[in-house]
Amino acid sequence: MATLPADPQQIIERFGPHLSSMSGVRLSTSVEPERLVKTHCCFCGQQCGIQLKTRDNVVIGFEPWEDFPFNRGMLCPKGVKRYLQGAHPDRLLTALERSPSSPGGFRSVPYADAIARVAREIERLQTVHGPDAVGVLGGASLTTEKTYLLGKFARMCLRTRYIDYNGRLCMVSAGAANKKAFGIDRTTSPWSDMVGTEVIWVAGSNVAECSPITTNYLWQAREQGARIIIQDPRITPVARTCDLYLPVRPGRDAALFAGVLRIMIERDWIDHAFIEASTTGFDEVAAYCREWPLARTADVTGVPARSILQAAEWWGTATSSFLFHARGIEHHSNGVQNALGTINLVLASGRIGTPKSGYGTIVGQANGQGGREHGQKCDQLPGWRDISVPEHRHYIAGVWGMDERDLPGPGVDAYEMFRKIDAGEIKALVAICFNPKISLPDASFVTRALDKLEFFTAIDFFLSDTARHADVVLPGSLQEEDEGTVTQVEGRIIKINKAIPCPGEAREDWRIVQDVARALGRERGFTFDSPRAIFEELRVASKGGVADYSGVTYEKVEREMGVFWPCYSEDPRSGAPLADHPGTPRLFEPGSYNPVAKGAGPFYFPDGRARFNVAEYRPPVDDASEEYPVLLTTGRVVSQFLSGTQTRRIGPLVRQYPEPRVEMHPRLAGTLGIADGDWTTVETRRGSMTVRASVVTTIRPDTVFVPYHWAGPKSVNQLTVAAQDPISRIPQYKVCGCRVRKADGPPPYAAALEPQQ
Repeated sequence: MATLPADPQQIIERFGPHLSSMSGVRLSTSVEPERLVKTHCCFCGQQCGIQLKTRDNVVIGFEPWEDFPFNRGMLCPKGVKRYLQGAHPDRLLTALERSPSSPGGFRSVPYADAIARVAREIERLQTVHGPDAVGVLGGASLTTEKTYLLGKFARMCLRTRYIDYNGRLCMVSAGAANKKAFGIDRTTSPWSDMVGTEVIWVAGSNVAECSPITTNYLWQAREQGARIIIQDPRITPVARTCDLYLPVRPGRDAALFAGVLRIMIERDWIDHAFIEASTTGFDEVAAYCREWPLARTADVTGVPARSILQAAEWWGTATSSFLFHARGIEHHSNGVQNALGTINLVLASGRIGTPKSGYGTIVGQANGQGGREHGQKCDQLPGWRDISVPEHRHYIAGVWGMDERDLPGPGVDAYEMFRKIDAGEIKALVAICFNPKISLPDASFVTRALDKLEFFTAIDFFLSDTARHADVVLPGSLQEEDEGTVTQVEGRIIKINKAIPCPGEAREDWRIVQDVARALGRERGFTFDSPRAIFEELRVASKGGVADYSGVTYEKVEREMGVFWPCYSEDPRSGAPLADHPGTPRLFEPGSYNPVAKGAGPFYFPDGRARFNVAEYRPPVDDASEEYPVLLTTGRVVSQFLSGTQTRRIGPLVRQYPEPRVEMHPRLAGTLGIADGDWTTVETRRGSMTVRASVVTTIRPDTVFVPYHWAGPKSVNQLTVAAQDPISRIPQYKVCGCRVRKADGPPPYAAALEPQQ
């Protein structure tokens, strides 16, 4: 049973999170670095270029990398302080084994002994219960090489179908919508296409806090005359200077898009020629939109009618435009429908595949794009291939040197894996780069499932809240301790460079995975000597797939500061070898060729046409009600990242926003008798939490907001609902009914825990 081995307070005292600070060589500007390593930030999907300063195998600071084209030396607060996670007192330097009698519940064990035990437990459970008794969870911050290896490890070494990743919590609704509409899942254009466009529509993205460098693109576009439309329940920092703000009620985005499209059709602000020549399905969408007259749209969405009209006019009459969205419209039980609603607006305008016009999703994690392309997703094989398609399975089995009949079929999403753990079907778990105890909704259920595991091993560099449940913790690598590639928000493949070696007995993650395979006696196919060797096999595995990396090399990526996929080694028309394919910065350009359409059109379907899809509005699961009358929504703050495993250990970032607070409008606060700073209890059908109130005018009066980066009693995911989109299986983080009241006093944690704990 993978229950906590010790009292949580004891675990925190031993393993943190404790705070690092600017001190010693990491404070003095007079210390000369030994090396300056060009690489990228370890946090979000923007993947800003940065130069890390190293000395004595420690990252001691950074310099801007002004030549890197995406961010031109600019960094957000997290990027500026990211170096403080190096040489951290909480860093895991040895393997750990559960030991309730040891301080903090774990004792250090030799690395080889830990690997041997992991292999024995996997062998034991698979012998008794079959290959599917073991599940694997990966992450979208891993390099693409690691994600490829992890998918291969699950399917070829463990022969389990149960593998999925934490991108399930991020981009899958957008990915599913892209697949249904375009046949390919990637942002259409480089971010530079925003500068010079007429209108930019941002739907459900707190750009300034979650992807700050993109703010600069918005500002540059505005300086050249662009109008900015922001759709969000909160007046986020970027919304405060936009040209049109759409204060949509949480969970009503699809209704808004349908209402806007209806106006565009009625006023004839659509591109008939493009729709006729390059799409299918418009008539069905138009028929659905007729159900959304202006008054109904305004009533359901909470957006004033005049603002809906203005958005339709600006979007409908523009000659160039860019639309992008993020988790605000995707984290819903109808997240795919929301994303399809945006795509319908883009297709109706006909503005796609041309300079200064584009569509995209802002990915959340470092490798949010690449991490969903090469095999750690439950239904996918490398190259964005489908694990259920016989010819796709046959090709990958050939690359891996295994019988296609031995390749497992599709598994289930990450949350469903926890249901299978709870039901006793999955008995062991191997997890890396995933902290589901904080990240998944209905955290009490997730904790209960973790407790039921017969064996759990985590690969981690800090002891995350989830790793505290592990039987064995294997000491993995920080981003700066390894090399590889990631694919950032634009679809640009970039290179992560190693700055320092792993400390102590820590290892690069790909070595750990291969060590487990070797200890199991199943090392065939897992004898790579470097990330480069893994990437060379990945190039072959991706060849011929939609996400074709076969023409990408480490040298090309470094020389050109990134390569946009697809990038071919052979001409998709003729099969002739290509010496140096330039990559594909902009998708769907007129006359472009792809291996699916084969010249029939620019989109990735056999007829070359994009698909309109009816984007039906469905009310949220667990909506506001008489019993729970307020809408709860969640999100991020600028100084923290995801579950906070890294950022809650960096002192200056914690001081910027120490603990979660519940944001509410003065009108709601007045009704409830709550003042700014009061301890306030937020309660849903799944649980409650007590935090201080932050009374602000930048949120809808019917909605409260709590950020999700904290653990235990400070985790808002104790409250969120596990309802999932039926297509993408993304959880509905962004809306559920709640009730709010002034607390009787501070919660017990206030006297026991530091802000970051």
